[in-house]
Amino acid sequence: MFDALSDRLEAAWKKLRGQDKISQSNIQDALREVRRALLEADVNLQVVKDFISEVEAKAQGAEVITGVRPDQQFIKIVHDELVQVMGDENVPIAEAQEQPTIVLMAGLQGTGKTTATAKLALHLRKLDRSCLLVATDVYRPAAIDQLVTLGKQIDVPVFELGSDADPVEIARQGVERARAEGVNTVIIDTAGRLQIDEDMMAELARIKATVQPHETLLVVDAMTGQEAANLTRTFHEQIGITGAILTKLDGDSRGGAALSVRKISGAPIKFVGVGEKVEALQPFYPDRMASRILGMGDVLTLVEKAQEEFDLADAEKMQEKILSAKFDFTDFLKQLRMLKNMGSLGGFIKMIPGMNKLSDDQLKQGETQLKRCEAMINSMTRQERHDPDLLASSPSRRRRIAAGSGYRESDVTKLVGDFQKMRSLMQQMSQGGFPGMPGMFGGGGMGNAFAGAGNRPPAPGWRGYGGDATGTKKKKPKDKKKKGFGNL
Repeated sequence: MFDALSDRLEAAWKKLRGQDKISQSNIQDALREVRRALLEADVNLQVVKDFISEVEAKAQGAEVITGVRPDQQFIKIVHDELVQVMGDENVPIAEAQEQPTIVLMAGLQGTGKTTATAKLALHLRKLDRSCLLVATDVYRPAAIDQLVTLGKQIDVPVFELGSDADPVEIARQGVERARAEGVNTVIIDTAGRLQIDEDMMAELARIKATVQPHETLLVVDAMTGQEAANLTRTFHEQIGITGAILTKLDGDSRGGAALSVRKISGAPIKFVGVGEKVEALQPFYPDRMASRILGMGDVLTLVEKAQEEFDLADAEKMQEKILSAKFDFTDFLKQLRMLKNMGSLGGFIKMIPGMNKLSDDQLKQGETQLKRCEAMINSMTRQERHDPDLLASSPSRRRRIAAGSGYRESDVTKLVGDFQKMRSLMQQMSQGGFPGMPGMFGGGGMGNAFAGAGNRPPAPGWRGYGGDATGTKKKKPKDKKKKGFGNL
């Protein structure tokens, strides 16, 4: 969602490149670009004015450190100001001394509130906090059924009294049930409402007065831009909220909501929704978001996502296989599926510093290449997956796999040949060779398994495989036979 903003800000840095120092004259063009970038991202006008004023004051008074270019110094100032605007640090969900901790969810209709409720429960469960969901939305058809279905999906119980009961009474009994069963956290899903609907707002106020929640979270749609900040302020004034959850951050919104909510409403963003799946909820870290906006990636979030999917014992076994060149198609398929569990290829690739310049078409091409590899591997027998050499010496096996996967025999031949070369490369890399080709997983080479080395890599820009860390293209290899999986 921040691609357009990142591109605009990069244009601002270019205004300072080649300058000896930051001055009143040369900073104005850069500030003008920053102002334009923020306004186009639908950031609140007052927030933009305050932001530019602070950056200008800090930039003019900044001493340029020896060895640091003025544009780099300016980026650091903008980064720090972005962090401050978005709230300085992550604000976690409170945990009451006397259980249960009560979380009240509120929001407009269509913001994804019920789904966000289930996402939050799954997040807390991963932190070893037991949860109970309470369904009080008796107005929207099938709202209760939706929460029950989501609860079964994440293995979290749901308390409901049907669509004829009073929402206030449902909330009260739900909290009592949680207290009686020793549940750590109870999350109450309320009906979507407009801030101008006095009756519905009054009902929400009654629920809050009855259950006395420790957290009142407003779910807002990032697609609404700066209006999300105004909405948060209105709810805060009428009901009193402790934080916000920003949904649909993976969409094509321009980022204005993330940069406006804290400053306008005074309420911190606690979580962001980055997809439709129940796992797609992340704690909001202002410093990490600022890094992503400035195209610096988000390595910490990437590592945390990887830690959720990868088992240390499995990683050690994988390293042993790589060191002994026994890594096979079964292992490769397992890595691909773990990769898919982390989200879309584009989602985590752009968390890697320098990879934000990849176009959507390039990322889609990468997804397609991985699917082709997976389809061909799924058409192999168990013996063939464990022993790729069988395929290298048997055209009939390759023809059968091609027919089963829907691709050509030459595609399967290419896959097998590239896999064998990759396995040899991974062994050398694990032993300290090829320092210019770092890997991501296991013994240090799985990231390169799908990076490719030719003119059609699924993720161009991987160091040593068709580009440097900034995505700059390098000269194509003369020997076309030495290409990677990206050319299947």
